[in-house]
Amino acid sequence: ARGRLAAGWGRPPAAAALTLLLSVGASAPGLLRGAPAARSAASLRPAALRAGEVHRLVTYIFVYEDLISLTCGAIIIWYFAGSFEKNVGTVKYCFLTIAFAILSALLYLLLETVVSRVSKVEDAKGFMPVAFATLGVSTTRSRMKRTLVFGVRVPVVLVPWFMLCIAWFIPRSSLLSNLCGLLVGEAYGLGYCFCLDFPESVGSKLDRVLPFSLLKRIPGLKYIPGSLAERRAFESS
Repeated sequence: ARGRLAAGWGRPPAAAALTLLLSVGASAPGLLRGAPAARSAASLRPAALRAGEVHRLVTYIFVYEDLISLTCGAIIIWYFAGSFEKNVGTVKYCFLTIAFAILSALLYLLLETVVSRVSKVEDAKGFMPVAFATLGVSTTRSRMKRTLVFGVRVPVVLVPWFMLCIAWFIPRSSLLSNLCGLLVGEAYGLGYCFCLDFPESVGSKLDRVLPFSLLKRIPGLKYIPGSLAERRAFESS
């Protein structure tokens, strides 16, 4: 039984894998056609939002405009989204991913009107703002004081800002949207967005209803339960 549990825990988390598949599915048609306008059809563009395309508040996290960005996005999703889902459960991961995407987008749109007056602002797209939000949550709530970064011990609270500087060099990456994601994640981690939390009992109930009940049945993927006790049982196995 322990072997089965350990093997199950080693499978990729279901929602993170679905995020990766959605990113590939949303980006691949535009990449194959080589049409920039088509590839930007779901990115977070202020003009499109003003035209009523509110779906962009979420869909932008699945959009990439070149193969290098998509590859970087896939690695980021696999690492950050997978780790975050294992920590909070599949239900809460899905909820917080959407919440972080929307809040980061709204903050980005608010700041973009000011920043664009003095500098060109890249359209927000890709999962990176949500990844920075999850990184902000984990570092603000970490019990560690210092950690190793490239062999140098630095305060944990500085790690996201160090990563933000590195992300600046990733092609097609929007520094402003990444910053907004980090600020949203740190605000949530410090307890300023407590309205986004819900009891474990609610998460456990949602585990048994659609669409989460379907995610449990996908072969090769691991559904992470909403109950902390169940998650710890998998980890200890």
